Amino acid sequence: MLMIRLARFGAKKKPFYRVVVIEKERARNGRSLEVVGHYNPLAVPAQATLQHERIEHWTKNGAQLSDTVKRLVEKFPAAAPVAPVA
Repeated sequence: MLMIRLARFGAKKKPFYRVVVIEKERARNGRSLEVVGHYNPLAVPAQATLQHERIEHWTKNGAQLSDTVKRLVEKFPAAAPVAPVA
């Protein structure tokens, strides 16, 4: 089963996370299939860049969101498409 979850990077006491698609049984920082975003909890305010199209693609193909990633997707929604000006 595939999961979309966080993989921790960064130095000691300075976490930085990648949002990755990975097999559920793999280690936290194991080899992932795709990186679909980044999350920096230390920035003021916290910053997240998510590729919502790719997250939607993987969820349609059976990937499960972890609880934390689900909260991030809700907190940082995709920007509404802007209508072209005529």
